[in-house]
Amino acid sequence: MTNFFNFIFTRYPIKTRRSLEMMPGLISWSLIFFPVWGSLLIPFAVAYFILLFDVFWFYKSFSLAITAYIASKKISQAEKVDWLSETKNFKNFKKVTHVIVIPNYKESYTKLNASIASIANQTFPTKHIHVVLAMEEREAKAKTKANKLIKKYKHIFGSIFTTFHPDIEGEIKGKSSNESYGGKQAYKKLVETGLIDIKHATISSVDADSIFDKQYFSYLTFKFLKNPKRFGTFWQSANVNYNNFWNVPAPVRVLSFFSSLYRTALLIQQDRLVANSTYSLSFVMLHKIGYWDVDVIPEDYRIFFKAFYKLQGNAWVDPIFLKTSMDAPLSSSYIKSLKNKYNQERRWSWGVSDDPLFIKWWLTTPNVPFLRKTILLYNVLLDHFLWPVNWFIITVAANIMPFVNPVFSRTTLGYNLPRLAGFILTSCLFALLAMIIIDVRNRPKNTPLSRVRQFLFPLEFVLLPVVGFFLSTLPALISHTQLMFGKRLEYKVTEKL
Repeated sequence: MTNFFNFIFTRYPIKTRRSLEMMPGLISWSLIFFPVWGSLLIPFAVAYFILLFDVFWFYKSFSLAITAYIASKKISQAEKVDWLSETKNFKNFKKVTHVIVIPNYKESYTKLNASIASIANQTFPTKHIHVVLAMEEREAKAKTKANKLIKKYKHIFGSIFTTFHPDIEGEIKGKSSNESYGGKQAYKKLVETGLIDIKHATISSVDADSIFDKQYFSYLTFKFLKNPKRFGTFWQSANVNYNNFWNVPAPVRVLSFFSSLYRTALLIQQDRLVANSTYSLSFVMLHKIGYWDVDVIPEDYRIFFKAFYKLQGNAWVDPIFLKTSMDAPLSSSYIKSLKNKYNQERRWSWGVSDDPLFIKWWLTTPNVPFLRKTILLYNVLLDHFLWPVNWFIITVAANIMPFVNPVFSRTTLGYNLPRLAGFILTSCLFALLAMIIIDVRNRPKNTPLSRVRQFLFPLEFVLLPVVGFFLSTLPALISHTQLMFGKRLEYKVTEKL
């Protein structure tokens, strides 16, 4: 079967690519308008679809609360373990090194310094840590900033050095191409010279605003040495937006709340857990699969699926039950912060552009375990395809039907549909309450903030219907539509103050 699909994709490369690129947008728009045209043609089917979707949303809400709670408990337990002592029991402990690539462009010295300081404060011996400041050659003040950081930290790490990624024809400017260049330069400087042993090395893709738990690299070393599948493994911690949680506008804070819980909950969800934002992986594996791709904007899902198919299914994500704190989008004004968040969601939702390639690999790559590759693809497609759809179905679909088809609204099902849908979705508030409690327990306790403001935080969720549309649904819908018409997205750096 893979030979057949290989023939189709080889014979019709443009048609197959465009067909797959159009699919997410067509599906999203079809589901959004289904309650409108379906109310006229098949109203009973639409009503049951809306109710089933609401039940699905009820399940997702409570599932998120439960998995976030379990993962949070595991994080609390892991934070109490002395991972350096546990790691020293392995005979190869002294051979392990960690390479950290920090791709950045126009990031402030203060932001980079805070991230590097969290690495310098690790319990793991910092002389076994090598930091790569992956700068862009086109940034005017990059060298001055890099030299200042190197001067400050050169005596702390095994090494800290800079790479300057040039603008190369055929590459897309952004994180993926920059860290690919940085990773390859690190291989030449550290591995080819014999400074580190690649078989005992991890490499981490680190966003410039990442603040690591002080035990992250000790825990990572423990996981690395314990894992017999280490050369095919990614390691992922809970990426939470706690750095500036109380400084961002309320709409941004509400979305950051859900993002943090979601990333925490994923740690216990096995094949739903895919490398995202800041993560680590085997250096052997990265070199074997050819580093990050240089012609894409989304790099985290892409590098995992690239490894998964190149290694014939022998790629895994192992959870690190610790929190890595990051920034939520914040700019110099309220409106600019909202715009910043919108641009971030546009970039994240552009991950849908990878779906055609994931489908192609699923169809054409031989000798990959069918069940696992299907589960992985299903989870990604479900999340991406429903991203711009969820808001319309749970917010307005049940109330649209009486206006489109007044006759159906006089039937028993039509009359009760808005009430049943409202009851199901109102029940989700109990899950939201549980999430708020979990989040309060997860957030740093030493934040200088009045109790009144923390008490009033739940009231900000009244903004959710509006915030959800303009800062999540709309950017995702535009990404789907843009891909459907064959247009590309320009990378925009998220401003961080």
